[in-house]
Amino acid sequence: MTNDAILKQLDYTVTKSALAQVEKVKNNTHGFDYVEKHLITFHDQLKAHLSYVALSSTKDFFKIKNDAKGEEMIKEVNDMVSHWSKKFKIALEKVDDKHTYYILGYK
Repeated sequence: MTNDAILKQLDYTVTKSALAQVEKVKNNTHGFDYVEKHLITFHDQLKAHLSYVALSSTKDFFKIKNDAKGEEMIKEVNDMVSHWSKKFKIALEKVDDKHTYYILGYK
């Protein structure tokens, strides 16, 4: 998938800086070709729970942002993230004190 297609699928506007950021993230994500196959589908699943996959503004990784409302829905999304990570063998790093995860790559 091209960088502009990735941006569009993740609901971003395609700009030169966003394209450059996606390229950095792809190069920084171990086994990105494998991860990419599951990234967009998971983003679409998360949307129904007020959550999404996005580009991190602080690190060169994609991140999973859990913006669900209410403890029950937050737990459900966190469980979805855990299941997705285990099922597809994708390494994550949880951000301290937030319901956010960096997608590090294929384990």
